[in-house]
Amino acid sequence: MRVRDVMTRNPVFITPDATVTDAKLLMSRQKITKLPVLDDRKHVVGIVTNNDLLKASPSQATTLDMYEIGYLLSRLTVEKVMKKDVITVSDDEVIEEAARIMGDNDISCLPVIKDELMIGIITVTDLFNIFIDLFGARQKGVRATVVMDEKPGQLATISRAIADLGGNIISTVTWSAEDAAHRNITLKVNGINEEQMKKILMDTHIELKAVKTI
Repeated sequence: MRVRDVMTRNPVFITPDATVTDAKLLMSRQKITKLPVLDDRKHVVGIVTNNDLLKASPSQATTLDMYEIGYLLSRLTVEKVMKKDVITVSDDEVIEEAARIMGDNDISCLPVIKDELMIGIITVTDLFNIFIDLFGARQKGVRATVVMDEKPGQLATISRAIADLGGNIISTVTWSAEDAAHRNITLKVNGINEEQMKKILMDTHIELKAVKTI
């Protein structure tokens, strides 16, 4: 799965010369918390978040009245408060790399670039939706978490046994176990029940950690 498959296309953006007030209104109207900042060539030159705008506003302890605050914010441009060192990602990057970049840099979105132009944006929300899909969370079935030896053929053996009983694998997700010789795997299957799943694992001598119908 590539970034282009899950990104939001043609995202809302703002220009550097727009005011902080403009940015606040646009975020409120679009129900978003961040805005890419594009120059007149549609190149990404910054990103501004709701937190950036809050930091730019006078504190509640200010002695300024609302008219003075409004005047100051109407003069303050996005360029003055935006983050300029923007991390981006290409549209053909794989989603797990986009997730790693966000995690390593503690950011919640990445503008998506193609031929130097922004064509979309991928956010933490997009990644959450992918996570839900990968685990088959919106489909009913038997969910089993097992520990397998890190060797060829184990998953194929389970798959054949499930198919022989008329079951269908909805999702398969793997992740590292406590040692390099094993791997954790979560399977979600429909067409069979918990007892059938337990028997399959017992017959194939694969360790079952948890099983649940959801």
